[in-house]
This record gives sequence, structure tokens and C-alpha cells, in this order.
Amino acid sequence: MVKNTLPSMRPAAALILSLALAAPSVLAQEVKEDSVVLQPDKVTDDAPVVVAPVALPAWSEANATALLGAIEGAGDEGLFAKDYNPDDLAAAIMSKDQARLDKVATDAFLLFATHLRDGRTPNAARKQWFMVDSDDTDEPLLPLLTNALATNNVAQALAGLDPVHPDFAVLKASLKKAKTPAETNGIRVNIERWRWMPRDLGERYVVSNVPEYLTRVIHGGTTIATHKAVVGKASTPTPQLNPMATGVIVNPTWTLPRSIINEGIGATIANNPASARRQGYTWTGSGKTLSVVQQPGANNALGVMKMEMLNPHAIYLHDTPSKGAFGAAARAFSHGCIRTERALHFSGLMAVYFAGKSPEEFGEAIASGKTTRFGFEQPFPVYVAYWTVVPDGKGGVKKLADIYGRDAPVVASFAKQGRPAGALIAPPPPEVVPTVQTTARATTPGTSGIY
Repeated sequence: MVKNTLPSMRPAAALILSLALAAPSVLAQEVKEDSVVLQPDKVTDDAPVVVAPVALPAWSEANATALLGAIEGAGDEGLFAKDYNPDDLAAAIMSKDQARLDKVATDAFLLFATHLRDGRTPNAARKQWFMVDSDDTDEPLLPLLTNALATNNVAQALAGLDPVHPDFAVLKASLKKAKTPAETNGIRVNIERWRWMPRDLGERYVVSNVPEYLTRVIHGGTTIATHKAVVGKASTPTPQLNPMATGVIVNPTWTLPRSIINEGIGATIANNPASARRQGYTWTGSGKTLSVVQQPGANNALGVMKMEMLNPHAIYLHDTPSKGAFGAAARAFSHGCIRTERALHFSGLMAVYFAGKSPEEFGEAIASGKTTRFGFEQPFPVYVAYWTVVPDGKGGVKKLADIYGRDAPVVASFAKQGRPAGALIAPPPPEVVPTVQTTARATTPGTSGIY
């Protein structure tokens, strides 16, 4: 349970904050932290074969007509009606052939619903996108279809697959007002990206939008803090992922990756160990076995805090002694991790709202200079997102710079076949075992025939 609210970080933490703001800043390029571990993009699309426990569902003409109407309105969803064969569906409705209608309508529903739930864009066009989307488990399509047909609510069932975040609704509304093909495609790209994420982001989470250079803290469904962010430069781009945050570490140590050891600190340790010690470095081994850790302090590349969010990309949120970098309009300077402005305020929110600590406990931990971990009572997701069109706060949208060039592959995919859906295949009927005819054994009078 949260012990206190955090109106102004209270005296102990506020004192630490004022001292931090008075500290001298260094150039952004002089600060190095853990480099991103670049992972290969996923280029194959999963389209599982769904074996139905019964035959194909039966479509009434009314339900099929409702599906046709939803498909014809696919443009309002940022999708393309032609992908779902509306002409074939219309012909099947007119044919009065029930078997044909059941097959065509079911296939169209599953493909349309898949694109509404998971996005149309094939994985090959989703550059450095590693977010885990559990919607296929949380919103399975077969029960959705079964219920929609039973309740005659096909259109409503499809509409219910939209992401619930209000920013998504703003994008959809703006799509109808777009004046140029470029503007339309820009909005479509970002409608797609919302669908690559969980439909409901949750009541508490942290979200960093890389092209916006901002990190927001969401608690109880409300944004309680916004912080400027420094993200990966073009050569070490920040990937998109959603690891679970399990705690925040104040006064962290920094274990240097081999690449940064090789860039210079290794030579400093060999040639001028006293200088390395003054910078807070400790080490074991030598040469290829050299392992280096920077202790907490003013020179530490992670500053006063690090968000604990385990992931194979070595991406996390942290502080930096390079405060000057936050004054730049375009803030793509890092090796991939996300540097967070006003890190004391950010880590204080984490400690109080999510770890149940008081502001005084947090302030004392900061002031001690010792590495302290505040574990979260309930881990929550951190969404490292990539939206290049976002709400402008006035009911419309604004375009952000596509700093890694990730929009173009999505736009190019619009002219190609979209992501496939699972195929619904009814299981074969059980094998019929022929009955073996036997001749009854004769019994003699007075016997039962039972041995």
C-alpha cells in the first residue's frame, strides 16, 4: 500500500533535488552508458491453424450483411476493404448457398478481426519492434465470433477490438480529416502501431515515446508526471519493447560493457590507475578478462537512479550527469538507453507510488550515497513506443520527426498483402468402425449361455 502521496517530494528529497540541479552539467556526448544489444527483427508472421471443435459456424444473411457493412467501412479503421474480399462476400450472400456463405464469411471475419486486433503490417516491416502483445490470448477470435453470431452483434464485436486508449480514438477521428495522401499514411502508420501493442495498456505504467523525446508516468489511468528523455542516436537506436518494471535503484553502480572498456577506460586503468579510481572505477582482471564497475557518485554515467526492467536488449531508463542534453529540441544522443530528466523526481514517484515508501525514506536513501533498491509491490509495464503522429492537445494531431526512418517500411507494406490470419479448419469426422456380424451360439434348454 502507498504510504504517502508525493506533493512536492517533501523536505528530505527536495533538498537532494535542489543540490542536483545546482550540479555542473557536461556535454551529452561525453556520457556513456550500457549500449543497446541490437536484436534481429522478426520477419516471419505467425498464422496458426485453428482447428474448430465443430463445423464452420452458421451465418445468417443478416449477420453476413453486417459483416459486409463493417468491411466496407474498413477505411475509417486505417485498413483497406479490398483485403477482405467484399465482392466475394456479397456474392456469397446473394447465392443462398449456406456452405459457401459460412466459408467466405468466416474467412473474412477472421482476417478482418486479426488486422483490427493485431495490425495489418507484416513483421518484416515492423523494424526493431519487440513489444509483447497478449491480445491473441486475452481476446481469442473464435469465442468472439461465436458470441457475435449468437447475439447478432457482428459489427459491435469487431469495433470492440480497437485499443481503448483515448489517443487511438483521436488518431481515428483525425484520419477522416486528413487532406493529403502523406498525412493519411502517417496517421495510418500510427493507428497500426497502436494495434501492435496490448489493447489495454493498464492502469499503471510508464511510457516513453522515442520520437517525442518524452517519458510519462501513468497511475490510476492518469498522467501524473512527464519527463524529457534522451534516446538512442541513429547508429544505436532505441528498440520498441514493453518489459516489466520490478524496481528502481538509487545511487546505482554501472557495469561497463566490453565495447566501452575497449574505447578508453581499459587503457586508463592500465596506464593511469589513480585517474581511473578518482572517476569511481573499480576493476578485476586485466586485458580480455578486465571487468570494470563504476561506483555511485557524481561521475557515474547512470546518475542517481536506474529503472530495473530486465530485457535482452539491455535497455532501461536512468539518470545522467549530462543535464545539458535535455535542453536540446532533438535529443537522440544515447547508446540506446533512455536518459530521464529530473531523475530524482522520477525515482521518487517510483519509490512512493509503486514501492510504497515515504518521501522521507526515499530522501534518506538518496542522501546516504549507497546503492538502494526499492522493489515495486506490483510490477508494471514500461512501454518504449514509437509514435510519429500524436494528439496535439487541441483535438487534432501533430507530426513528429521519424528519427529512425521506421515509417517508410510500414507505408510500403500498404501496397502489399497484409498479415495473414489463422485458418479455421473443422476436424475430420471420427472414423467409422464397421460392425462385425457374429452368429449367436446355440444353447441347450435349461442353460443360460453364460460361462
